[in-house]
Amino acid sequence: MTMRVSALLFFLAALLPASETTLAESLALESPAARVSLLELYTSEGCSSCPSADRWLSDLKDDPRLWREVVPVAFHVDYWDYIGWRDRFASSSYSQRQKSYARNGHLGSVYTPGFVLAGKEWRSWFFHRVLEVNSDDVVGALSLELNGDRASVAFDPVSLPDKSLELHVAVLGFDLETEVEAGENHGRTLRHDFVVLGHTRVDMRRIQGRLVAETALPKPRFESSRKAIAAWVSAVGDPYPIQAVGGWLRSD
Repeated sequence: MTMRVSALLFFLAALLPASETTLAESLALESPAARVSLLELYTSEGCSSCPSADRWLSDLKDDPRLWREVVPVAFHVDYWDYIGWRDRFASSSYSQRQKSYARNGHLGSVYTPGFVLAGKEWRSWFFHRVLEVNSDDVVGALSLELNGDRASVAFDPVSLPDKSLELHVAVLGFDLETEVEAGENHGRTLRHDFVVLGHTRVDMRRIQGRLVAETALPKPRFESSRKAIAAWVSAVGDPYPIQAVGGWLRSD
């Protein structure tokens, strides 16, 4: 494929609404220069307080700010598995990510349901549940081009960071259901969206004034009738997201 054809495909994809795309092997997404907020929910099917947070997160599918101003992701943690129900979506690495927020001073304690908005603990959900995102910070555009199962990402920061950066890529699943047979949610049917089904990270390289990375998409651990992709950049050793981008993947 020539550079001209590749650029044309990227341009045509950018003309599509940010919430949907019809391109299968040449999906292109790009954030604005203003910061897009990564909204992380740390949840568990073994937690009786979590279903209400899961339902609230699901409502963001219809929020006009989705992908343009906010990229929601749900990390299922495994530290409640011992109380009677093993969450099939949980991973110890997701639990470690939440603990890393606490170690780096961005989170007061580790708990579920726990929200992190733009890298900071978001306790306001427990009081009024109104999502307010700040898009005033101009950090630079993050672009993602997907060709088959390979993702190429470039970040053009307003100013070059003094730390090494890493790229995170997650495949998200939607319309997922679980009939819980034990534990605190025994007898309930739980429904989930924005579930992280696969997550990978890779170091970024500096090329003149931008940072780039390429990686294979993480393979989803479970099937989902509807999927999306989320990508964000952060400093190595600190989960705080600097910029994020996301969008729908075409259903098979």
